[in-house]
Amino acid sequence: MSEQPLNSILIGYLSEVRGDGMEARIAEQHSSDLPIIRIGNEEILAGHIGSYVVIRQGTIGVLALVFKMWERDRFDSVGIRKADRFISLIPVGEIQENGSFVRGVRHYPTPGAKVYAVGLSEINAIFSAFREYEFFIGQLASHKEYHLSLDPRALFGRHFAIIGQSGSGKSWTVTSLIQHTIKAMPKAHLIMLDLHGEYCWKDDNGTIQSAFPSDMVNYVDAMDMEMPYWMMSYAELVDLFIDRNDNGASMQMAFMREILQQLKRKEAKEIGLGVVSIDTPIYFSLAELYMQFKNANEERKDFGKSKGALFGQFDEFLVRMQSRFNDVRYDFLLKPKKRNTSAGMADLLRQFIGLGDNKANITVVDLSSVPTDVRPAVSAQVGRLAYEFNYWNPRRREFPITLICEEAHAYIPREKGGQFEGTKRMMERIAKEGRKYGVSIGVISQRPTELSETMLAQCSSFFCLRTTNPDDQAYIRGLVPEAEGDLTDILTSLGRGEALVLGEAAPLPTRVQIYRPNPEPKSNDVDYYTGWREGPDDLDVDQIVQLWRTQTRK
Repeated sequence: MSEQPLNSILIGYLSEVRGDGMEARIAEQHSSDLPIIRIGNEEILAGHIGSYVVIRQGTIGVLALVFKMWERDRFDSVGIRKADRFISLIPVGEIQENGSFVRGVRHYPTPGAKVYAVGLSEINAIFSAFREYEFFIGQLASHKEYHLSLDPRALFGRHFAIIGQSGSGKSWTVTSLIQHTIKAMPKAHLIMLDLHGEYCWKDDNGTIQSAFPSDMVNYVDAMDMEMPYWMMSYAELVDLFIDRNDNGASMQMAFMREILQQLKRKEAKEIGLGVVSIDTPIYFSLAELYMQFKNANEERKDFGKSKGALFGQFDEFLVRMQSRFNDVRYDFLLKPKKRNTSAGMADLLRQFIGLGDNKANITVVDLSSVPTDVRPAVSAQVGRLAYEFNYWNPRRREFPITLICEEAHAYIPREKGGQFEGTKRMMERIAKEGRKYGVSIGVISQRPTELSETMLAQCSSFFCLRTTNPDDQAYIRGLVPEAEGDLTDILTSLGRGEALVLGEAAPLPTRVQIYRPNPEPKSNDVDYYTGWREGPDDLDVDQIVQLWRTQTRK
């Protein structure tokens, strides 16, 4: 192996080596106030933060990332003050004798090893295997001329997470990522849970606008979609109708299980289905379920002289169910008009998988008009249907699906035994088992500390955007390999749309400026300055009241 790589410049010497990092002293000639060096056709500052260096010693070649720089004063023999400049390095992989790059370090150099600056030619050699995918997502922060390509097999096949505080550019990143996914892989299949109507929306004329090409997106309003209650699993129905904190919750759940079995066996007989379970997605009457609970709750024996075994046990359940049923906001779920028979299931699946009349790469399920407290149940239902669809799909290996979960902490929470425990369990099941059946998840969250640990533990790639909350920073640090943990110190300095990409999808931990999406999503950021300078002098309050009363958003 050549001691000095081609086109590289010696900038320093190793002074300390640890299992999780290294430190090097910058050579005196590069410790000036403007330490510019020229590598090939580019000029860079020697050892600047975010740049790569290669450490050579004999047959050992280690690629490392600079994440910290400082100076230490010293005095020479005649008392003149001088400064030694140091850099902290995070080793990310080894460069083999044939020039190829592998992640992880097995052979560590010793103090005194030479440190060389790395230019575009070396970076290109390192990233060359990934460039073949032509799945470009942005530009390297340290080399704007270099465009980063990820490994789509690792990104989509093993789950990923996009994490960052509000305003850091999560929607920007999600939109750009999907736009370039469709460009690189024109037969991609994605389902997005859009909680705020950012990716597809209706303009003032009622025309659907989208952040994605119109011929590649299928917009589905969850309120119009009619995701009927009878397609929900038992756990989801429990979440919807039973308060787990109620003293009689266990009795209510046991009785519901029994009645659901009876009703589904009855429907199975009518449609010629032999075997049925409590989670089989076939039609049953919600009114009949209610009446069974009501009759058991009011049952008297011996001509009214004695009470039945379940008399008065379901008061809370009946009130809760009646209130849900009478609430107009739940009509899309509890009062289906189109899908009120078991035969309506295939049409629904075609619609949200993107195989309906409008074949599409991405289906955006708009949940912005769905009541907040029922969004988790609907989200879990979409996820479960995607999972079950491919679980039973004989061609699942040729038709993988990725579920994009916006604001995932809202329905896949970290807390245990909460209101949406059934929803959380369903999503965690997809995270643990989904990739075996061609279903993966991309979670987006501004509060990783509130997101299910199981979900994040299953993610192999992370897009970490600006994060200033110390708890979130510490949590992200714990998610990544120990040697890369120090990289999270730069999270506070990231610009909008700039991300630290970690994990298997990238050849090494990389700070990248995500491409600006075109078109951009509909930002939910309100422009106070313009609104308060040029805003309307009056509003149609009657219309606002009517929209409020009818639960209609514009």
